[in-house]
Amino acid sequence: MIVSPCLICSIVEGRVPAHRVYEDDYCLAFLDIRPAAPGHTMLVPKAHVSRVEDLSPEQAQALFSALHRLLAPIRDAVGADATTIGVNNGPGSGQEVPHVHIHILPRRRGDRGGIIQSLGPGGRADLTEIAEKIRERITASGS
Repeated sequence: MIVSPCLICSIVEGRVPAHRVYEDDYCLAFLDIRPAAPGHTMLVPKAHVSRVEDLSPEQAQALFSALHRLLAPIRDAVGADATTIGVNNGPGSGQEVPHVHIHILPRRRGDRGGIIQSLGPGGRADLTEIAEKIRERITASGS
């Protein structure tokens, strides 16, 4: 058996304990050990994949289907009003463990958690130019 240095893989393999709340053939969900809110849950693919765009279409479908299934039960279990869903996708975004993971944060109005847009530097760039560059790269990638 190969021992993986990836913390999330170690949790998936059962070598590191976790408070598991959901598991299927492709995904695992467990409580974050440094929760930003009660019920803060991590949803991960069982396969080691570093970035969302590196998931196969089947893995992505399984992950986001599990996310869809988990949101209301997590929110309701802790009496929250809403959820914030976050993915740090690559080291530049603050991703600390190079394994895809989705943060599910139960939220309440007035919890002072802020909004995702508050993370960025803000400012209005040339939207026309940026949109054109994105379209060009989508076309070039065949997506």
